[in-house]
Amino acid sequence: MVKLSEVKISIATAVAAAFGFVIALLWRDIIIGYLKLGGLWQDGGFESLTGGILATVVAIVITIVCVLGILYISKWGGIEK
Repeated sequence: MVKLSEVKISIATAVAAAFGFVIALLWRDIIIGYLKLGGLWQDGGFESLTGGILATVVAIVITIVCVLGILYISKWGGIEK
């Protein structure tokens, strides 16, 4: 039989990984956007520097929220370092 603590650890690990993937994909798009502004990328990207700055500020806020989410869910799940 599976213990409740093992289920909590598994859920916490999966949710923390999901937050990590969100952060990684978000910053990937930011990097591609700036490469497009510099003429080093073909598809996607930002049309102007203002769009890039705005996207960077949003990415920073979302990153902070995700990191706080990872910390909270790790404490909830009892994941040890």
